[in-house]
Amino acid sequence: MSPEPPRRAPNDLRQYDDLADRWWDPLGPFCSLHWLARSRAQLIPPAPAGGGRLLDVGCGGGLLAPHVHGYEHVGVDLSEPGLAVAEAHGVHAVKADAADLPFADASFDVVVAGEILEHVTDLEGTVAEALRVLRPGGTFVCDTINQTPLARLVLVTIGERIHGGPPPACHDPALFVDPARLQALCARHGVTLWVHGIRPAARAFAGFALGRSQRVEMVRTGSLAAVYQGVGVKDAGAPGTGRTPAEHAAGHAGPPAA
Repeated sequence: MSPEPPRRAPNDLRQYDDLADRWWDPLGPFCSLHWLARSRAQLIPPAPAGGGRLLDVGCGGGLLAPHVHGYEHVGVDLSEPGLAVAEAHGVHAVKADAADLPFADASFDVVVAGEILEHVTDLEGTVAEALRVLRPGGTFVCDTINQTPLARLVLVTIGERIHGGPPPACHDPALFVDPARLQALCARHGVTLWVHGIRPAARAFAGFALGRSQRVEMVRTGSLAAVYQGVGVKDAGAPGTGRTPAEHAAGHAGPPAA
């Protein structure tokens, strides 16, 4: 049995080093991240012919890896033990700050930011970097936690005290992300972000809580009050791609083509 990890301050990134050997435990402290990774992967488009490149920002132990097909899967994180685990699961792991990515402009077909935005102190810089390295026409996928009293109650006050919730002190609610703010930041960099709420399927979660199953599906909900996902396609006329500002603005008249 693993020793009890030390107590950490809220959002102290060292806790991921403390728990690095538990990333792939389906009943461990990161079990809900397995559920979220499966859900997030459903928003990733099929890889282009001949393959593509996908950047996994805040990849942790690489839980998205089993769901990535046809892409070179590059993961960035600050936890070296977590990156070693991700590398062992087929991720090309790179130690880097999400707000200072060591990649060229427009170098990825897909950029995924799963359960990372609510941990960063520089949200604006992190979003700017994620979309800088996304090619025009590429897809941005994210999920995060809304800045609401309900989210704090469900994810922190209750969630950190029940099996299937996040580890204790995992989150600092002051860093939770208002979806309107996130959409505005994405729009600034040429991505219209479409958002929807998600939650564990009630029956599946009850089975998990009773020890009858390990797999919990996430389902969509009309409420954005707790956990939500976003997806958007980078406009071909985003800043730096050659289109005039007027043409760029006109490109945001509606949702991206299916």
